[in-house]
Amino acid sequence: MNFENNNRKDKLFGFRNNWNKEHKKKLNYFSTCGKAFKKSISLVNNGQNNWLPRPENSKPDLQKERKQLPIFGVRNQIIEAIKENDTIIFIGETASGKTTQIPQYILRSEIGAQITNRSELIAITQPRRVAAISVAHRVAQEMNTQVGEMVGYSIRFDENVSLQTKIKYMTDGMLLRESLNDSLMKKYGCVILDECHERSITTDVLFALVKSAQKQRKDKSMPALKIIVMSATMDVDHISQYFNNAPVVYLSGRQYPIKIYNSVQKQEDYIHSALVTVFQIHQNEPEGDILVFCTGREEIDSMVSIAKDTVKHLPTGVPSMTVFGLYASQPSSMQFRVFQKT
Repeated sequence: MNFENNNRKDKLFGFRNNWNKEHKKKLNYFSTCGKAFKKSISLVNNGQNNWLPRPENSKPDLQKERKQLPIFGVRNQIIEAIKENDTIIFIGETASGKTTQIPQYILRSEIGAQITNRSELIAITQPRRVAAISVAHRVAQEMNTQVGEMVGYSIRFDENVSLQTKIKYMTDGMLLRESLNDSLMKKYGCVILDECHERSITTDVLFALVKSAQKQRKDKSMPALKIIVMSATMDVDHISQYFNNAPVVYLSGRQYPIKIYNSVQKQEDYIHSALVTVFQIHQNEPEGDILVFCTGREEIDSMVSIAKDTVKHLPTGVPSMTVFGLYASQPSSMQFRVFQKT
């Protein structure tokens, strides 16, 4: 079964039948993250006396960006697939919009109305703290609300939720910790396990816990627990089998084109080669952001130090560059410097 967006010729949504594996590259988009803005809020009824902020009242450019996401044209089909299956797996390219949009689509649907009426939440797990917080900020902006109100987050040593919260982004470790005291996950009507291709011991244990919670709730005639697994890669057959052959649905399309340039010769010192490439891009391409992946903290610190020293000696007329290191053991305040406008 395939669905097509009327505005696009390429296939955007369908139950999996074939997939051409492509090279994938992670990109970072700093300009869309920031503090939620304050303005008057108009409310809309989702059909069962649940009043939610009207999305069109958020910044117009945010709504325009949402409509340009590959996932937008098949949002109704996504909801229908979730309605028909208590467990479902979505495969979507990086920047397809699945992390930010699917929770909102669920909340504004009949499924979301049922979850809200039961005073339950939609939980979305992330493998890293910075992702949980930054995505929560982004979704709060799109929903014209403050972080901690309709949209919140929970990470170790930092939680920003309230009685108003309907969508909760959290690290997989936090959901695991919660499940130790609540094996049925009664707080949640839908659990979305995002970035499952970045498997860890925690995510594997979570698979078992959510599957068990779903079964126990069904056996006790409790409200169903919806489980959604999301991945950026096609290697999910084993996950589908684990969840009793759950259907696998793919979302095709990217928000922007990706070009891959391979080095012609083998690089003996990839740190040096990466720095040379960074400054070539900086001097010859339009203003923007550059993200460099290293193997660990030591290499990150080394690259940042060399880059900052090089910036001091840029030729006259070449714009300056702001350099940040980013890794998991940093304090949150340091991590979020990369999302601030410079």
